[in-house]
Amino acid sequence: MEALPELYAIFQGEVATVTEYGAFIKIPGCRKQGLVHKTHMSACRVDKPSEIVDVGDKVWVKLIGKEMKDDKLKLSLSMKVVNQGTGKDLDPNNVSLDQDERKKRTFRDYTSQKITLEAVLNTVCKKCGCKGHFAKECFMQPGGTKYSLIPEEEEEEVTAAGHERDKKTSLADNSSKKRKK
Repeated sequence: MEALPELYAIFQGEVATVTEYGAFIKIPGCRKQGLVHKTHMSACRVDKPSEIVDVGDKVWVKLIGKEMKDDKLKLSLSMKVVNQGTGKDLDPNNVSLDQDERKKRTFRDYTSQKITLEAVLNTVCKKCGCKGHFAKECFMQPGGTKYSLIPEEEEEEVTAAGHERDKKTSLADNSSKKRKK
């Protein structure tokens, strides 16, 4: 078997072919080629890989994946995590590669679990037994008695007492003014 680079190794390879979905890169030291998908060519969106690379170009790549499929070894490469001028690793801890993997994950289909929103809550209060609210929002006492407003008679007594206090303070103010003169 040929000597393949280690996973996450960086090397300079030559572009063998360019397709509409990426570019195949010759791996130095062996006859294998790896694919740089167009999503791994640049941090920006790439519509046509032929605008980024041409056949025969030397590019810096990082080996990001090895996969056995149908008894063939498929190699995934990335150009966007390597500085194309110096070959320096821009993602030494492979953080952006992990983020890309998370974006690709498929999520479960929850459309069968429908959520229905209603105007009245379908709950029963533990305090009063009425529907439509929770016990912490209950405005009734257990036993069915309701809170009522303060009767008007008590309000009149409160306002009358307030007027008497105002009269006494105004008389006291007037008497203190007389003394000062």
